[in-house]
Amino acid sequence: MNPDKIFESLREEVKKLTPSDMNVSAIEFEGSVIIIYTKEYDKFSGSDEIPKAMAQSLRRRVDIRPDPSTLGNIEEVRTKMLSMIPESAEVFDINFLEETGEAIIEAINPNEVLGKEGQLLSDIKKESGWNVKVMRAPPIPSKTVSDVRGYIRAYQDDRHKMLKSVARNLVRQTIEGEQWVRMTTLGGFRQVGRSATLLTTRESRILIDCGLDPGSDATPYFAIPEAQPLNEIDAVVVTHAHLDHCGTLPALFKYGYEGPVYCTPPTRDLMALLQLDNIKLGFGEAKKQLYEAQHVRKEIMHTITLKYNETTDISPDVRLTFHNAGHILGSAIAHFHIGDGLHNVAFSGDTKYEKTWLFNPANNRFPRLETLVIESTYGGHNDVQPSRVDASEEMRGILQRAAELHGKVLIPVFAVGRSQEVMLVIEELMRTGKIPTTNVYLDGMIWEATAIHTAYPEYLNSQLRTQIFQQNENPFLSPVFKRVETADMREEICHSPDPCIVLATSGMMSGGPVMEYFREWADDPKNTLVFVGYQSEGSIGRTIQRGRRDITLNNKGKPITLNIEMNRVTVDGFSGHSDRKQLMKYIASLEPRPDRIIIGHGEDRKCTDLASSIYKKFNIETKAPLNLETIRLR
Repeated sequence: MNPDKIFESLREEVKKLTPSDMNVSAIEFEGSVIIIYTKEYDKFSGSDEIPKAMAQSLRRRVDIRPDPSTLGNIEEVRTKMLSMIPESAEVFDINFLEETGEAIIEAINPNEVLGKEGQLLSDIKKESGWNVKVMRAPPIPSKTVSDVRGYIRAYQDDRHKMLKSVARNLVRQTIEGEQWVRMTTLGGFRQVGRSATLLTTRESRILIDCGLDPGSDATPYFAIPEAQPLNEIDAVVVTHAHLDHCGTLPALFKYGYEGPVYCTPPTRDLMALLQLDNIKLGFGEAKKQLYEAQHVRKEIMHTITLKYNETTDISPDVRLTFHNAGHILGSAIAHFHIGDGLHNVAFSGDTKYEKTWLFNPANNRFPRLETLVIESTYGGHNDVQPSRVDASEEMRGILQRAAELHGKVLIPVFAVGRSQEVMLVIEELMRTGKIPTTNVYLDGMIWEATAIHTAYPEYLNSQLRTQIFQQNENPFLSPVFKRVETADMREEICHSPDPCIVLATSGMMSGGPVMEYFREWADDPKNTLVFVGYQSEGSIGRTIQRGRRDITLNNKGKPITLNIEMNRVTVDGFSGHSDRKQLMKYIASLEPRPDRIIIGHGEDRKCTDLASSIYKKFNIETKAPLNLETIRLR
């Protein structure tokens, strides 16, 4: 049956379920969502019961919107809304989308717009006649969040065309015959970097992650027949925003991909931030560019966001649900329900099975799970890390000694994840008087990434949410943190005699502002270099970490040799990856326990070591495939 006939059949089902007085003017399909336009929106805007009941019957999400012809004057409606919303909401902006009847309120305190049990929002919908939605505005202004939201609003027509195309693909005619499921490893197996896996069924092809190798800039193996043509891939699913998982994604759009990208809302924004910065760094180092800014914008236009525990169809026979992975903001374990109970597979992405300063532990409970694909970054037998408490105490000692030397402290960090964890620890140590208060400078993308964290506090751990929402204490807004905004300011910090702490990108010292501080401070034994994140084999960070006394670097096209006299220390407990004990504990706690575990995202020996240990301890079938292997799952 062709899509038009299926849509017509669905429309008939919807009409049977809608109340007779709803006065439905149109029924449309956007992605997996059924959109119902009504000329009596004010009658049905105050309750979620009707769309919920319809969604249960139709097994699809339902959104009820006002018919555009019924909408009131925008300026009058804006004035009405602002009169109803308390000042404590701190409304940042209200954006009106006439073609969809949506009014999007951006507020610093969105709960104040919702009101008790959502009553105020219901009243605003009823009084305004618009489909009002509330979004959190970051207390630290974020250019990325603003640009992403603004771009999607500005190109709503193009986005609706894309969503309608996705809807047609979801109901396309299926193939008769034997059902099967298999996965092909395109990158990130027996290595850390360029993560990509192709999940294939009789009906569908789903790409999970599309990364870049941070050390060599190698990309996934897309030239193989299984991955071609790109425009026949049904969907791309991104587990989180680090470039080793999404750094090649805009290039797919450059070379013909036109389908959807699924990720969490924070991942969308962080992904755009890191990809655009990668372009900027590439220009600075005269590297050949994989893609341009226009391809990142196209990726944003094609991104469909899902919250944790929200389920959606992404192809005719595959349903996707995201669960917390505990790694960075918005990081997700991607769970795929294939066919009518044919097979269930989860791709962990990068996970942390421990409550951290930022996040709750990775989710370990699924409705069904036959296959798990899991990382092994720290899966080796001896990869045991300190706890967060021990790491905090070690950091206190290092910063105290540095203060006694009156030296500078340089901490190379990834802009997303480690930066914010280190910020929280330093802020607490200074606030409680455990170390002297001094300026903490944030250089690179750290400030912008932190602003994005403030836009999505609901993705942070329960303790931090309580601190922010109930105690009105947001540690990210501490006055000790100073943004490095210009090259002149960076130069001034580099040559100032005053002690300070600098957090700067990149985390593996492969470029970026961290290298400017390092060049100035490397030869002074009063200064300290603190590694808090993974340093990949072959990276400059790994070379320095191993104790080299001198190193040759490129400085504006000319090689320079630096003598390294500054103190070098590593604090392991800040990692966003599970260590060996946590990985084994995670598998032991899984409900249900899978029949098969596939190991990736780790150096060769760590993958094989973890696979062997899991098999011996839990008697679960394991495999540590190489890149370019295909494994039949069902």
